[in-house]
Amino acid sequence: MRHHAPPMRELTPDVRMMYVSRHIYLLGSALVNLTLGLYLWALPPGWRRAFQQIGSVLLLISPILLTVAFFQEPAYGLAGRSWRSSFAIYALSAGAFFHALSFLGGADGLRVRQE
Repeated sequence: MRHHAPPMRELTPDVRMMYVSRHIYLLGSALVNLTLGLYLWALPPGWRRAFQQIGSVLLLISPILLTVAFFQEPAYGLAGRSWRSSFAIYALSAGAFFHALSFLGGADGLRVRQE
């Protein structure tokens, strides 16, 4: 955002806040994906693995949509939230929820990965 044209300090407060909020959403989504990528291993085939895969797809969709929203939504001002950012936040939440469900009741999800 340092190299934005026009400079960020020249934007109206509402447009600037939209850029900052979308930037934070994008950072949060990236950190969730990074953290999950550090610890994730495939569960044995079954419903837990299916939930794990659904959760992973949703988590991977989220930063893509948030990147598009970062460039398109600030122009809408304070009232501007398109389906992209809403769906991305819902996908991020649902993806984390599916990953949490995939570990319910299974001891395999709690074991330490050995290399």
